[in-house]
Amino acid sequence: MGIVASQSVKNITSTYLGFFIGAINTLFLFTKYMSDEYYGMVGFMLSLATVIMPVMSFGVPNTIVKFYSSFKTRVSLNSFLTLMLFLPILVTIPLTILVVFSYNIIADFLTKENAIIENYLWHTFIIAIALAYFEVFFAWAKVQMQTVFGNFMKEVFHRVGAMILLFLLHFEVIDVEQFMKGLVLVYIIRMLIMKLYAFSIKWPVLTFKKVNNLSSILKYSFLIIIAGSVASVLLDVDKVMIGYFMPIGGIAYYNVAIYIAMVIAVPQRSMHQILLPLSAKYINEKDIKSLDDLSKRSSLTLFVVSGLIFLLIVLNINQLYLIVEEEYSQGLFVVLIISLAKLYDALLGSNNAILFNSDYYRMVLLLGVVLVVLMVLLNIVFISLWGINGAALATFFAMFLYNTIKLIFVYRKFKILPFTMNTVKTGAVIVSGVLLFYFWDFPFHPIVNIGLKSTLIGLSYVYVIHKFKLSDNISSLLDRFIKLN
Repeated sequence: MGIVASQSVKNITSTYLGFFIGAINTLFLFTKYMSDEYYGMVGFMLSLATVIMPVMSFGVPNTIVKFYSSFKTRVSLNSFLTLMLFLPILVTIPLTILVVFSYNIIADFLTKENAIIENYLWHTFIIAIALAYFEVFFAWAKVQMQTVFGNFMKEVFHRVGAMILLFLLHFEVIDVEQFMKGLVLVYIIRMLIMKLYAFSIKWPVLTFKKVNNLSSILKYSFLIIIAGSVASVLLDVDKVMIGYFMPIGGIAYYNVAIYIAMVIAVPQRSMHQILLPLSAKYINEKDIKSLDDLSKRSSLTLFVVSGLIFLLIVLNINQLYLIVEEEYSQGLFVVLIISLAKLYDALLGSNNAILFNSDYYRMVLLLGVVLVVLMVLLNIVFISLWGINGAALATFFAMFLYNTIKLIFVYRKFKILPFTMNTVKTGAVIVSGVLLFYFWDFPFHPIVNIGLKSTLIGLSYVYVIHKFKLSDNISSLLDRFIKLN
């Protein structure tokens, strides 16, 4: 776990920096400097771009990670990487032509409730292309076991760019239309910087020769489009559907709530960058023992860290909503239910990395498609009944069912279960924390209250985790920290 621990700590640091900057943007700058309609439009635009991004990339990021270590000669490897660079272009060109000739049809469909969407469809499409190629170049770096810079670009760069644009908007240096164009430019620049970094690690040698195992590679890439689409739909289709069925300002309230809950996913997102290539390596080498150890260690570490974040969010959420614009407090239930879903997601550790790099991904993709259909149907019904709370419930049910099925599938095929007795003990600590701290607050200003309560919760939680040695990785890290001080 040395390389996992080292790069995960750095990735977590940059990811939390990004989330901190994003929190300032989401909770304060967007809500004060931009109207609900345009803030909702930004959320809709980015969510729709994320949903269609897997199609643009043609599954190449995952394909690079899965097959890279299987090529043993320089010529075969260069041929494979050349194919990976050009595959997304083969998809992007016909899709661009399709959008050009079908623009009015697409616009009419998406603008059922919000006419503003029609003005930003090309913005969305260009961002989707930039997102797709960013992930291709990030995967290029990942397989060289270099994830830190890419993670920084993925989590920090675009948020800093958005912050700069928001300040320029506030001081009337730019108008809202220029802001929207500037946001597109930020994602393009991010993609180009990632390209330069990836090629500085391993310069591409264009080799147009037959790629070994080509049919398996293309089949995997095609199916990973479905997998990526499933994952993206589970994450972002709720915002797209809110924009379709409700006034677009509702996305602004939902977006703030989701952003708060997504902080729980930061450790998992950071660790996942290195878990993917390591899991692929163990699977290609048929080293099930190491794969099982990676699963259990990553699950417990993520559960401990994400459990603390879950407590800090849930136990402070009422006070947090006192310091943002009042209308945004209608997202309180969304925060609670999505936080629970994200905690369960973290508990699975390297489960996703195992599945997407194994030969069993086809069945999981089929189940994923069924669950996406279920989620869309649930959103149609629940948004009509309960608005943004209904969207949150639909997301929770779909994610819970999807993760449970994947958990059972990995156990049946690999006999790998990420849980240990310490998982149960950690769960008991988290439940105890909720029962002890949820129903009281200090009688001070919300910011002071959040600071004091978070300190008390954090110290208590870390003491219990360390005292009872619930996680070897966390305990060893704390021991090193104590010795240094």
